[in-house]
Amino acid sequence: MELIIRNTTNQPIYDQIYTQIKALILSGALQPGTALPSIRALAKDLRISVITTKRAYDELEADGFLYTVAGKGCFVSEKNLDLVREQQLKELEAHLSAAVELSAACGVSSAELHEMLRILSEEESTI
Repeated sequence: MELIIRNTTNQPIYDQIYTQIKALILSGALQPGTALPSIRALAKDLRISVITTKRAYDELEADGFLYTVAGKGCFVSEKNLDLVREQQLKELEAHLSAAVELSAACGVSSAELHEMLRILSEEESTI
């Protein structure tokens, strides 16, 4: 498992770890039951604090992506696709809400916003 930590971003390191491991799980690159590196080993590999790595693992566990077996380590949980989809829809809704607020502040009409979304969707589907 290769994670990249960027010091040039405002995103906290624990969140970078969380986001990248979550993406690996959702993409299927990390299958259910797969053991993750120990908290200490990952911290050593990334040259970061054990506390930072523990926080990322704790948040992944709290969100249902990992489970811990005492004395054995952390493992990828079975995916609850309905829960994952619900979380993604919630995140999408927050982004769209922010876009609606920004469009109102910029004087962009609803029709213009729909057109922008249509164009962006078409561009994304060609990639």
